[in-house]
Amino acid sequence: MHYRSTRDTNLSLTAAETIARGLSREGGLFVPESIPQIDRKFLSSLVNCSYAERSAAVMKLYLADFTDEELAQYTRAAYANFDTESAAPLHRLDENTSFMELWHGPTCAFKDIALQILPYLLTASLRKTSESKKVCILVATSGDTGKAALEGFKDVDGTAILVFYPRDGVSDVQKLQMQSQQGSNVSVCGVEGNFDDAQTGVKQIFSDPVFAEKLAEKGWFLSSANSINWGRLLPQIVYYISAYCDLLKEGKIAMGEEISFCVPTGNFGDILAGYYAKQMGLPVKRLICASNSNDVLTEFFHTGTYNRNRPFFTTVSPSMDILISSNLERLLFEASGKDAAYITSLMDSLKNDGCYSVTDAIREKLDGLFWAGCCDEESTKTQIGKVWQDHQYLMDTHTAVAHNVLGQYRKEEGASEQVVVVSTASPYKFCGAVLEGLGREVSGDGLSEIAELEAYTGVTAPKPLSALRSAKVRFSGSVEKEQMEKVVSDFLK
Repeated sequence: MHYRSTRDTNLSLTAAETIARGLSREGGLFVPESIPQIDRKFLSSLVNCSYAERSAAVMKLYLADFTDEELAQYTRAAYANFDTESAAPLHRLDENTSFMELWHGPTCAFKDIALQILPYLLTASLRKTSESKKVCILVATSGDTGKAALEGFKDVDGTAILVFYPRDGVSDVQKLQMQSQQGSNVSVCGVEGNFDDAQTGVKQIFSDPVFAEKLAEKGWFLSSANSINWGRLLPQIVYYISAYCDLLKEGKIAMGEEISFCVPTGNFGDILAGYYAKQMGLPVKRLICASNSNDVLTEFFHTGTYNRNRPFFTTVSPSMDILISSNLERLLFEASGKDAAYITSLMDSLKNDGCYSVTDAIREKLDGLFWAGCCDEESTKTQIGKVWQDHQYLMDTHTAVAHNVLGQYRKEEGASEQVVVVSTASPYKFCGAVLEGLGREVSGDGLSEIAELEAYTGVTAPKPLSALRSAKVRFSGSVEKEQMEKVVSDFLK
């Protein structure tokens, strides 16, 4: 199994080389040359396995240069830090709906699933490629990736990690999680702007050959923990397959029965992992793409035109406040028949004009795979209150967006299949908005709201978030996006 760039198919790398590099030098994203296939026998073999065992089995299909023993060791270690034996448990809401809770890891968000194992994959990849330089993990975050990456890479030998976040574009809890991060090899910096500004700045740093040479002279090179890195995206494929196995184990579906997944979506990495699972042979009927008021993806799937020239909204679901969905590039590469020149032209149009339109043939392919909808602020909060009132189940703002869009899908399509809603974060990461959804007055900051939400619902907050009450801020600075490269240079003196 080798990997090629979405913008240069002449480039062919091993899995270890792909994970170590992160982003291709010309700005493309790495994708597998072919998608491995699974069958009923493979799924049956995983039904009674632990999550770590499922993870090792699925990732082995893509990581030819990693041994079975290595992957078993890495997955056991990565998922030992979760507060449940099943790292991605299902919560049954009603007869046809389950929430897949991906927030039982150390930072209480779905990014932990991948970012607890990525340090193992990356450091092993550096050994396998005989890389002598140290690696700096450079991250742009809309809220959850930053803390999860910091937690995964803190004090890992031979690495450093620097996270950029939009200064006013994350929740109070998310910000404090990052600003109070411990570790001798970590740093955090706010960016004056939104997530797209931070993400664009990071991509520009990656694609600057002169800066790369300066870092090499210092003994460093850059890699990524965002989902632009295949080593970040691959572990996310696992939980789609795991959810199917759990439904089989519970007797909710028969082998081969199609189910759908509803995914709150911003940068398109999470739902793209579901796409790869479907392409592998997982019986998936539809991937339901749920957006908040920043509905650029909803418009794309409805019209075939991607247009970031629109108002940017700061919402109560900040991890989805994104207008440039980087991982869509991988989907378009596959849908175009792996046409790197075509993808390059689309990405150039996005960069220069802020928009592009795909061919009718690509639109037709995507129509059968995806269904898209969006949810505004008021509806997000209303959904939180309704699900609490009807089911006594507490969900965060991103999950509420997905559950609202699921309702739209079922109404429009008359669909009745089993649907798994991908629940991406603990409600305690967004206490203010959750309290408002429950009809409560919000008067304090993010930390006092944790206690308020606990008192009102009787639902215990995750320990990592409760512990923030005694956290001390280490990193409080912010810069203009033009200064990001200098921040990296100063950090790696």
